[in-house]
Amino acid sequence: MQALVNKAQVSLPSDTEVRVTRDFKAPRTLVWQAHTDPKLIVRWMLGPPGWSMPVCEMDVRSGGKYRWRWRSNEGGQEFGFFGQFLEVDAPARMKHEENFDPGDVGGSMDISQPAIIRTAFTEKNGVTSLEMVMKFPSKEIRDAAVSTGMTDGMEMGYERLDQMFAEEGA
Repeated sequence: MQALVNKAQVSLPSDTEVRVTRDFKAPRTLVWQAHTDPKLIVRWMLGPPGWSMPVCEMDVRSGGKYRWRWRSNEGGQEFGFFGQFLEVDAPARMKHEENFDPGDVGGSMDISQPAIIRTAFTEKNGVTSLEMVMKFPSKEIRDAAVSTGMTDGMEMGYERLDQMFAEEGA
């Protein structure tokens, strides 16, 4: 049986990219669904404790749009992302643009150009490997995104997703 990587593995393959890989003990179709079904996304894609996701709109098809918005349970501050799906090949891969909406959380990231996110899902022996490559418009924007703790928040969400799969007998 394939060894399961317990934490997201993060690398910087170029000056403008972040690569995240993560294994899930679940079939590819379920991991895909967890990344594309708003009812599931709002259960796990929350980052650190104390945040909710009151807006999760997904039209997962080439040319379809999405919008995500998170809210702090303590202070009510909000931020989000929005964009368009550029390619969708369910359940193998998707590519989308990602625009940052700083809301009232703020931040110094240049939001004039979107990042391009490519995500691939492969399955072997009941384990699905996710590979996400985020290409930012510049090194400065990439570094600003990484400095937010983005990949730590992603891993917190992935741990929730692991728990969802375990509870549902994936």
